[in-house]
Amino acid sequence: MPGKIAAARVAGILNPKFQVHAYSVNLTAQGLASVDPVGQIDFGGSEYAPAGRMPIQPQRRRAEDPYQWWDLGRGTYFVTCNETLELAEDEIALIEPDDRLLRTGAWHVPLFVRGHIAPVEILLEVGVPRLRVKENARLSRVRLFRLGGNSADAHPTAAVAKKKTAPAKRASKR
Repeated sequence: MPGKIAAARVAGILNPKFQVHAYSVNLTAQGLASVDPVGQIDFGGSEYAPAGRMPIQPQRRRAEDPYQWWDLGRGTYFVTCNETLELAEDEIALIEPDDRLLRTGAWHVPLFVRGHIAPVEILLEVGVPRLRVKENARLSRVRLFRLGGNSADAHPTAAVAKKKTAPAKRASKR
């Protein structure tokens, strides 16, 4: 779906001018936590325990900075985003790492999500010895897709392609 339509499903956008793109919406960092190294999962779920979270407090790099920074070492971190998602029954969202995040030596796995996601959370992997993340940094992007139904509604060029192929099919039936 176009970014403007996707943006209507995203609450908490800080600045639409910079976050809404042709076919995606950026997600921004609100909070970071390191992962407590003990989590457990079993077959039935009775012994399931998620890994804990230890919040990391951001620090000012300069006294005059209005925003603070997280200084991360190599490892795994939970990121809580400013944004939430509210998707319709027939919609699915892909949350993927932003290209700039990848170029810093960090990433997260792409995630498909449905329904109400509040808050959006990602599991960030830092592969470099040190990564600085500024408050509200654009780390991820969300792309929205409509499941089933008329694909022309989800992508405007699909309607054009459909119109171009329709006359050729009719001509071959004669």
